[in-house]
Amino acid sequence: MQRLPIETTRQLYTKEERRRRDATSWTFVQGILAPVQFVVFLISLILVLRYLWTGDGFWIASLSIVLKTLVLYAIMITGSIWEKVVFGRYLFAPAFFWEDVFSMAVLALHTAYLIVLFTGWLPPFEQMILALAAYAAYVVNAVQFLLKLRRARLEQAAIDAREEPSIMVEYAQ
Repeated sequence: MQRLPIETTRQLYTKEERRRRDATSWTFVQGILAPVQFVVFLISLILVLRYLWTGDGFWIASLSIVLKTLVLYAIMITGSIWEKVVFGRYLFAPAFFWEDVFSMAVLALHTAYLIVLFTGWLPPFEQMILALAAYAAYVVNAVQFLLKLRRARLEQAAIDAREEPSIMVEYAQ
């Protein structure tokens, strides 16, 4: 069985990509939408679990999943724009390839939920199970992005540490 190569030696951002990342307002937008989406997710998760546990609150749980899905669409669209600005392509830039692949699965599951909600193809209980599957995929994807953010911060700290002595030399002269 052939394994897909996983790039581990390339820095996450080149110097120019880092400059574009720091200069674009889309970085700020992503920084706002990500925690908003997480809060909406937590509230919705509680409402979905409440419905599954008690059988009460289907309407409010469904509404919360729709809201979560809309926020997901917003973060995916703005994230694609961010990726275009920083890396020159809307999706699947090498630095975020696997996160984008899994994001597509997250989008597919959330969209499938909307389809079954509005068509009635699944009964309410099964709709909520589908929502939980979408939420599980979202959690995995969120962890992917958090690990990538951590990697970016560690790389930036290493770059700053390498550049710091040259700054001190300039002050000494």
